[in-house]
Amino acid sequence: MEFKQGDRVRIEKNGTVYEGRIMPSMEGYITIKMNSGYNAGFSTDRVKVTLLEDNGESTNGGENGAKESRAVEEIKKPGKKLPKVTILSTGGTIASKIDYRTGAVTSQFTADDILAAIPELKEIADFKGRVISSILSENMDAGTWEKLACAIVEEIKDGADGIIVTHGTDTMMYTAAALSFMIETPVPIVLVGSQRSADRPSSDSAMNAICATRVAISDIAEVSVVMHGTTSDDYCEIHRGTKVRKMHTSRRDAFKSINSLPIGTVDYNTGEIKTFTNYTKRGEKPLKFKPGMEPKCALVKFTPDADPDILDYYIKGGYKGLVLEGTGLGHVSTKWVPLIQKATDSKIPVVVTSQCLNGRVCDRVYDTGRDILKAGAIEGEDTLPETALVKLMWVLGQTDEYNEAIGMLRENLSGEITECCFK
Repeated sequence: MEFKQGDRVRIEKNGTVYEGRIMPSMEGYITIKMNSGYNAGFSTDRVKVTLLEDNGESTNGGENGAKESRAVEEIKKPGKKLPKVTILSTGGTIASKIDYRTGAVTSQFTADDILAAIPELKEIADFKGRVISSILSENMDAGTWEKLACAIVEEIKDGADGIIVTHGTDTMMYTAAALSFMIETPVPIVLVGSQRSADRPSSDSAMNAICATRVAISDIAEVSVVMHGTTSDDYCEIHRGTKVRKMHTSRRDAFKSINSLPIGTVDYNTGEIKTFTNYTKRGEKPLKFKPGMEPKCALVKFTPDADPDILDYYIKGGYKGLVLEGTGLGHVSTKWVPLIQKATDSKIPVVVTSQCLNGRVCDRVYDTGRDILKAGAIEGEDTLPETALVKLMWVLGQTDEYNEAIGMLRENLSGEITECCFK
């Protein structure tokens, strides 16, 4: 029996059963995408293959073919209006492929390439694509954040019902935080990426993109990150842009909400969205745009016996703000306290966060913490170190007045600080 791409089949080899849909395969081999999302390839002369479901493209007028024809006809029916979604491509693995000369992943795909690779997207929304950059995310900078934010605002003013930003995963949380502070949005702004490029086995790009589109047409009018919720192809999680962190180098479920539940989940098969936290709803707030990022800010990680002169380097180097990633409740060595004082005396804001990630900074428990506060440092509460850095950059891009900046840094501006009953 001849099998076609898209057919659902059962493959038996040495007593083990595999099920999935047939993907493009080399002659003499059959490759399937299994329910887990992983790909598996087999030599056709060493396995037994059983058809479970035809792909619906049969021309024999069978039941599956008729169902598929009716579905396509309904989608393309005149007068059916789909929401308008703009894809802004910045690069990253979701918009990449392997260079088989070198084995490296390179950023080469445009938004149109993504739509061509994932045709299901066109059944959910009416898309417009723009390329903002074609870089891997380690090359992101404050200038690119502002360029991206400007493009988002332009598209919202032009009538977009939702925005999707394709982005590399390594620094996606920084960009999500930057957009969260710069833009107050009446429509969803969704960042999405992929841990594995579209032409690799077990790629997560298609599912992530489809789930991101579901969120982009939903009523969740916030900046969010949408990525796999588990290692299987079952659902994606919706993370608030100021509360998300990449927690694994390569797993498909690398992104997690920290000190907060995810906003919700998107079921890959049904498209159903379930929400777990309060969120800003579509149209609830008017569009506001406050660009401006001060790039001369630094995130400094404290380690035992670290030389406090590192702070002097930034002070003398003309840096405008510092975030300290302290231990536990937000501590650094007592040797660092005079340098913190020197920074604040120089009108350089110093924000203290924790390497623990989960939990809240409290520098009122131990003597060292009290000394840090006396030196003028600001508690970052439960803000992630990366988010604290981006917030500091944005605040100093809004004002040159030290006391005003300190006041803004203590405020919960975009969901970065979880309100609590104790301080």
